[in-house]
Amino acid sequence: MIEIFLKTLPFFAIIGLGYMAGRVRFFTEEATAYLTKFVFYFALPAMLFRFSASLSFDEILEWPIVYAFLAGSALVWGIGAIVARLRGQGLSSLAVEAQCCAVGNVGFLGIPMLALLFGEASLGPNMMVLIVDSVLFGSLIVILINAGQDGNLSPRVFKTIGLGLITNPMIMAIVLGVVWSLLRLPIPVPATEFLKLLGSAATPVALFAIGASLASKSAERMHIAGWISFCKLVLHPLAVAGFALWVFDVDPFSAAVIISAAALPVAGNIFIQAQHYGVAPQRVSASILISTAFSILTVSLVIGWVAPLVN
Repeated sequence: MIEIFLKTLPFFAIIGLGYMAGRVRFFTEEATAYLTKFVFYFALPAMLFRFSASLSFDEILEWPIVYAFLAGSALVWGIGAIVARLRGQGLSSLAVEAQCCAVGNVGFLGIPMLALLFGEASLGPNMMVLIVDSVLFGSLIVILINAGQDGNLSPRVFKTIGLGLITNPMIMAIVLGVVWSLLRLPIPVPATEFLKLLGSAATPVALFAIGASLASKSAERMHIAGWISFCKLVLHPLAVAGFALWVFDVDPFSAAVIISAAALPVAGNIFIQAQHYGVAPQRVSASILISTAFSILTVSLVIGWVAPLVN
């Protein structure tokens, strides 16, 4: 377990470095936003396109992985929603809290970190996790927030969802990579080296950007943020493990990857959505901050727990 902790520690050390740079204003919020854009629009898409273009469609789309991760996430989402409702939360706030319980920072933290820890073979299962989170749960939160605020669903909601998906560079990189693979087109050597070089920047820059963005987060309503963090860091990986190992018979390596992905802290894009719609942004901010801080230990514990599945 100590060995796993020491392997994951450098990743969180870079997050800590970014946090300190943000706290002392060496990196302003504007500078952090541009770092985030670089990773989101260039570095991570380069990594995802190169990998998805090199695999066959069957190697990427494994339905047991989708079913197991979706079922585990839906279970924890439902628990978060029920608890929020029992506290008297409306539909919009309920959706935001439930989203925090079940959607982790796969894009910026999970994909680069697990690729280095488990190898590039982890990118296939991680891409399925990213698609489930972005397409299904990403659409669900928009639908529920709008339904809660407007009292009904208008066609513009589905237009918003569609535009959000086709303008998400990570999703589009996967789609284009799969199409490239289906057409059996080779990637020229200079292009491969270009994608490798650009993609290699994803890990350190993404981690630093996560830390710098945390410097502007506040920790209010700690008991709610603590409950959400418990759901995300503990209940979510346990639920995914149950469905992956005992219900859908996911292969051991892929199971280890998606369980580790489920153990990641609350995703930063939920704060963007909460702030955009004016629904509990401080609650989300506190949940991201607390879950990221505790994930230094919990992610190592989960990876150590699933490590025998990889070997």
